[in-house]
Amino acid sequence: MTCREVIRVLGSFVDEELPADARGRFEEHLAACPKCTAYLDTYRRTVDLVKGSTHPRDPSLPDGIPEELVQAILAARRKA
Repeated sequence: MTCREVIRVLGSFVDEELPADARGRFEEHLAACPKCTAYLDTYRRTVDLVKGSTHPRDPSLPDGIPEELVQAILAARRKA
């Protein structure tokens, strides 16, 4: 699995919706790629911060979180 593929299915991985074979490839990639591991950690922290936020730039959100990521998480929350 490539870094692009990891990012494309990141939400499904976090939501535990990846099939077992894809999850295995995802986890193998993470074991060998510190950049994707860091991205996953940042994604999870961002999700935790955004869960209680109603505004994408809530003052409790740290600087440096990409607006695109915040918007994607808020959109996913609205679907849930």
